[in-house]
Amino acid sequence: MHPDSEGTPPTTTEERLALIDRALALPFPEGEESEDSGVHSSGPGHHLLILLATRDFWDDRSPEVVEPAEQEIETEFSGLATALGERWGEPDTVDLWPYLERDEGADIAPQPVGQLCNLAGSMQVWRVPGGGRWLGLAVGQADPEFPIWLLAAVGETASLPG
Repeated sequence: MHPDSEGTPPTTTEERLALIDRALALPFPEGEESEDSGVHSSGPGHHLLILLATRDFWDDRSPEVVEPAEQEIETEFSGLATALGERWGEPDTVDLWPYLERDEGADIAPQPVGQLCNLAGSMQVWRVPGGGRWLGLAVGQADPEFPIWLLAAVGETASLPG
């Protein structure tokens, strides 16, 4: 997923939950096949979604611009986490930093964890009943000038870290 990719994230909590539900039901690509629409990328055993994106901060990284953007993302993160918690109970927190700091030659983190560890420090994770999948929710940013993203990740239970 690239910060300048085309595509439009959903605009309401309900649309974001519907997008998560679709991703949970969507088959994973076969073999080495990968897809990227800008707001949804998929590969073997995973999907990664941008649920909400702030503006970028190339022209202005002042607190007056960045803090309201961070608050918007955090508010939506809390709303989604509450809704998902009502469905599946309390999430686990998975620390992503260890996957970023692996020594060269160490096993590469399975996707979507490999992508997420470059964007976020942790994620909230729910094991989805009956499907052999997990759902992760994280806030991430590729670089201070890029948009802040609210991200959802779907992966196979076998790839769940921790």
